[in-house]
Amino acid sequence: MITCGTHRKAHLLNDGTRLGMFRDLLFAGMAEADWELHAWAVLSNHYHVIASSPANPDTLRRVISKLHTLSARNLNALDRQPGRKVWFQYFDSHITFTNSYLPRLKYVHHNPVHHGVIRCAEDYPWCSAAWFARHATPAFRKTVEGFKTDALSVFDSFEPQNVTTSTTESGVKPPHSKGVSPAS
Repeated sequence: MITCGTHRKAHLLNDGTRLGMFRDLLFAGMAEADWELHAWAVLSNHYHVIASSPANPDTLRRVISKLHTLSARNLNALDRQPGRKVWFQYFDSHITFTNSYLPRLKYVHHNPVHHGVIRCAEDYPWCSAAWFARHATPAFRKTVEGFKTDALSVFDSFEPQNVTTSTTESGVKPPHSKGVSPAS
């Protein structure tokens, strides 16, 4: 599980174009390094990702570095602020137990709801909730939804803004998301 916020919690991903750009860069970077996405949520000033690693998990640092470099370059160009620091340090954790993975999976799918950005996570185009609802088996969805997330220890002290947009779920299929079963 990966969590990262913007520098000083600045709301730099504050519209659909920026959120979509970041999501697309995330998908491309993960695909390029053979990481399999399980869940993602991109909000105005932070993101969460759950993914399973390829044979060499050491590629994560390179994937995140490229993601942050490219997205910072794009955001700074949009705002005409070259050289501005965009990202703060990221946190990652290796999830090894199903009873740890499943509540975190739910947490990431529902992160926009957790922060009060939207009432139904499936209506938020920059998280995996709608994709999960379409692709997971009903039994697996029910299992994941049955987990409580209030006692999770996830670094998430961010305060995102609501994003005003009429964009609906994009239908974007994340790269290398062959299934939605627990990570191995």
